[in-house]
Amino acid sequence: MDQFKGQPRLPKFAVPKRYDLHLNPDLIACTFAGNVSIDLDIVADTRFIVLNAADLSVNDASVSFTPRSSSKAVAAPKVALFEEDEIMVLEFAEILPHGVGVLELAFNGVLNDKMKGFYRSSYEHNGEKKNMAVTQFEPADARRCFPCWDEPACKATFKITLEVPADLVALSNMPVVEEKLNGSLKTVSYQESPIMSTYLVAIVVGLFDYVEDHTSDGVKVRVYCQVGKTDQGKFALHVGAKTLDLFKEYFAVPYPLPKMDMIAIPDFAAGAMENYGLVTYRETALLYDEQHSAASNKQRVATVVAHELAHQWFGNLVTMEWWTHLWLNEGFATWVSYLATDSLFPEWKIWTQFLDESTEGLRLDGLEESHPIEVEVNHAAEIDEIFDAISYRKGASVIRMLQSYLGAEVFQKSLATYIKNHAYSNAKTEDLWAALEGGSGEPVNKLMSSWTKQKGYPVVSAKSKDGKLELEQSRFLSSGSPGEGQWIVPVTLCCGSYDMRKNFLLESKSGAYDLKELLGCSIADGSGKINATCSWIKINVDQAGFYRVKYDDSLAAGLRSATESKSLTSIDRYGILDDSFALSMARQQSLASLLTLISAYKEELDYTVLSNLIAISYKVVKIGADANQELMSGIKHFFIGVFQFAAGKLGWDSKQGESHLDAMLRGEVLTALAVFGHDETLKEAVRRFDAFLADRNTSLLPPDIRRAAYVAVMQRANKSDKSGYESLLRVFRETDLSQEKTRILGSLASCPDPVIVEDVLNFVLSDEVRNQDALYGLSGISWEGREVAWKWLQEKWEYIGNTWGSGFLITRFISAVVSPFASFEKAKEVEEFFATRSKPSMARTLKQSIERVHINANWVESIRKEDNLTQLVAQLSSN
Repeated sequence: MDQFKGQPRLPKFAVPKRYDLHLNPDLIACTFAGNVSIDLDIVADTRFIVLNAADLSVNDASVSFTPRSSSKAVAAPKVALFEEDEIMVLEFAEILPHGVGVLELAFNGVLNDKMKGFYRSSYEHNGEKKNMAVTQFEPADARRCFPCWDEPACKATFKITLEVPADLVALSNMPVVEEKLNGSLKTVSYQESPIMSTYLVAIVVGLFDYVEDHTSDGVKVRVYCQVGKTDQGKFALHVGAKTLDLFKEYFAVPYPLPKMDMIAIPDFAAGAMENYGLVTYRETALLYDEQHSAASNKQRVATVVAHELAHQWFGNLVTMEWWTHLWLNEGFATWVSYLATDSLFPEWKIWTQFLDESTEGLRLDGLEESHPIEVEVNHAAEIDEIFDAISYRKGASVIRMLQSYLGAEVFQKSLATYIKNHAYSNAKTEDLWAALEGGSGEPVNKLMSSWTKQKGYPVVSAKSKDGKLELEQSRFLSSGSPGEGQWIVPVTLCCGSYDMRKNFLLESKSGAYDLKELLGCSIADGSGKINATCSWIKINVDQAGFYRVKYDDSLAAGLRSATESKSLTSIDRYGILDDSFALSMARQQSLASLLTLISAYKEELDYTVLSNLIAISYKVVKIGADANQELMSGIKHFFIGVFQFAAGKLGWDSKQGESHLDAMLRGEVLTALAVFGHDETLKEAVRRFDAFLADRNTSLLPPDIRRAAYVAVMQRANKSDKSGYESLLRVFRETDLSQEKTRILGSLASCPDPVIVEDVLNFVLSDEVRNQDALYGLSGISWEGREVAWKWLQEKWEYIGNTWGSGFLITRFISAVVSPFASFEKAKEVEEFFATRSKPSMARTLKQSIERVHINANWVESIRKEDNLTQLVAQLSSN
């Protein structure tokens, strides 16, 4: 039996075809009993059957295998469970006959509180605390509910039967075919599913209400939520029904199941899970309250619903062959969710906001400790860590880059072919490239391999010299170190106007291009002055390529003027800013040049550009503080000046008929001014907060500016005056809206008093905060609170490990507390603490967080060496 230990994949001598699964959850004792009959095809000589099982006790006497050919069970096997490998091995006395047979097993388990496998979630009904039973099987936790072949390629059909309390709603992937009452219990049988992977099986048992709609071709769509919250499900219902129609057209294949249920779960580790026909969500990702949700909440619901429903085709109908190809599922669903949202809400300009996805991907992929899009996975424990910005965001960005290169129509037709060819089956990355190659005639596999098989991405350095544009690519690293690698880079460039546009591939390390031949213009005359008709050159137009650009001084100056005069699109203004910030962090250009560029954005009003500038400002102020205190106060003053224009235009109160984007921007700008200690903003925020305390429905504090007010209140809180902090905790305790709770949690640790920060962190671990929400409390820890947060993490590590250690959330604790530091001593301290405490599932995150500390420390050292920085900041502030 030992030969099967330590293997990344199950042996292939038995293939599951059908599961007949019976489960009986006990919501009071928090246990479950079950039995399963699995139709197996024995395809090779073997005396063993090896399948996955974890945290289950299997009744050995119940295990039998009956070949169809003989109808007599093979002598009972020896049964062994290997917990380390999460497998169960059955050893028979004789070689099993080839062909189909039935494996039967009975088992028991616990409805755990770890938000994975078959678990319990709690809710209140009429003041009484109750449990519901929920499944979360992706990536590899179906084995915690029933013994199975828990790998994406082992697709089978599922016939599910549940025995549950008669007064509860019991849902699964397929519609109910029969309900039988038996006293206080009922037996619910579901239609057999089409062929699917185990990670997509779903069961939810609890007390729910629902709202219902239909798609244009009659598929029933429902949103389930806690009793009394159905109004909050209507927006997601509208998006869900419309999105299913849209994807049916886009993929040229109808939605494959007879119904689509979407359900809000109070305790849920991820954002949502695309289970076939029964999609589970955090409440914040599905419910929208007209009165108390912000515009950003509405947008989040729309994009998450679109993402999960895209998976019904891309992931569920066609499934990745193994977790190496996870990015096919997640990168694609992320990209296409923007396509759907843009179609439903064009006024949101969601493709501009897609830049945030690309930026997150670029940030993580700028680390030495990144990984390729296609990553080797050798153990189930390693899978959780690749549900990251590389699989989702870099994945989505390279798909956008490819679609922009091939053209939208060719891309869509080729996708439809891919879905048709691989429906009810599995696929690898190469299969998608083959379909796109067939449809476009372009060498897609060759083009894309450099982006998916190696980690990182290039920075393209651009110089203008004697009428020529010289380009050179090298791997970009946030550490500033030279990196290995070469890519096939789709270069797009414009010169002086968007009508003068050129596209080509940079396939070698470098190239020189005659601008006259390329664009019919020259950037400089003989004296080296920039030509008026071509006053600027922008490379990577619309930021469609997943790379950064470093311009020489003269090209950079041209772009700075073009930014100030608004000659560039918002997407290109965003790109120039983000590349400049990344290059400054990597010490490839000075902080002075970054701040000089930022001063060109003083009249910026585009939501996505300003939102990124605000994120950059937080980072720059903290790094400035680490460099020297005088510099920090100067930089804060400078940023207050930069954001004044937008704050003045937007004001505190929403305008009649204003855009969704202005509503989102107002909150972000006011939050930034509060964090930087702008006195008028703090006073006004506190005034409005006091009005809100007196009347929760006051028009003075609508949801879009609540976070700004909460952050402002926390800037004023300290150990000798906790009144504002205590008022916020009271609001937290009184609300039952998840979005309000997370909004408050995300504001508390911004307090500059370390004593309060420590109090906040302890509150986050209390019973008052659901485990899924603890991480919101760690977001935005103030610069002054870092030390106390690190001390707290060390003291509470054992408890945190026991509570979150079995899922992916534990990695977020590490990155939130460790990454903001900026000294080599601290990096060493962190390494020493985790030397004996790290596990395979957190190893990658730990290395990435320590690398970030080194990057910050190097950046601080280089800022300290910059001459006259404090004077420059003062000068920029006064301009």
